Amino acid sequence: MTKRQHLYEIRPRKDKRGVDLISDVLPFGGLWYTQILDAISYAEFYSRSHPTVVRVYDATGNLIEMHEHSFEFKEP
Repeated sequence: MTKRQHLYEIRPRKDKRGVDLISDVLPFGGLWYTQILDAISYAEFYSRSHPTVVRVYDATGNLIEMHEHSFEFKEP
């Protein structure tokens, strides 16, 4: 069984008040955060049982960071 990879984008808001966390796996489409680290933490927590890629973009659309997390189930 293969699990679907969760993809997230973090982009600065046009009103310059924080960042938007965008993904098709979020229940409401997107979330607003004041800090990039808060958005990354939410994406990692929400996708803890799936391989996850979080891409952080700057205001011009250039990729500045990428975080990859793979799901590894460990037997107790």
